[in-house]
Amino acid sequence: MSLFLCVMASDVEAKNSSPLVDAGKLVPDLRLEMRYAGAHNFMGRPVPGYEAPKCLLTREASQALEKVQAAIRADGYGLKVFDCYRPKRAVSAFVKWADDPKDLEGKAEFYPEIDKKDLFRLGYIARESSHSRGSTVDLTMFDLSNGEEVDMGSAFDLFSPRSNFAHGDLSPQARANRARLRAAMEQAGFQPYALEWWHFTLKREPFPDSAFDVPIR
Repeated sequence: MSLFLCVMASDVEAKNSSPLVDAGKLVPDLRLEMRYAGAHNFMGRPVPGYEAPKCLLTREASQALEKVQAAIRADGYGLKVFDCYRPKRAVSAFVKWADDPKDLEGKAEFYPEIDKKDLFRLGYIARESSHSRGSTVDLTMFDLSNGEEVDMGSAFDLFSPRSNFAHGDLSPQARANRARLRAAMEQAGFQPYALEWWHFTLKREPFPDSAFDVPIR
């Protein structure tokens, strides 16, 4: 069994050796909509740890994402990112929210078909997140010709079977868009998550046994 290492903010800051870089500066024309830094998310408020709307990732994940951006740009698309590195304190806030049956602020938009108590069992909320390792990203594509997000068949963070990559009731265009994004991500070394078409983790992530808690600033 591997040792699960939790690197607290004070530890990283003391060593001045954070492994995270600002992907928004390294990946050309990366569009950011960092949902958890604002109120448009399933909690309905900014999430602890997200003190700035930045996409922090390991350098390895950022470089892989740059390859994806170049690949889809050739077809007339760009990448739009919703979440990147996620501090452990944010994961704890998600867990606390999910354990509170009275807090239903975002139900109508984000989990209209699902009972909140089932979010853990169904795999939409986890007590530990790959995002905290710094090499997982949530993203979509947008059309370079008009700046609009492409049709993916469901919105980001919709906790629903419709968000499953292989959901049967999708338009041909949405199915093609999901496949295009997945193919580009896999070609660059990312592993998809079947339940969420937007979620990808770098296969050869540099810190597979770590969980960071550096706030995003």
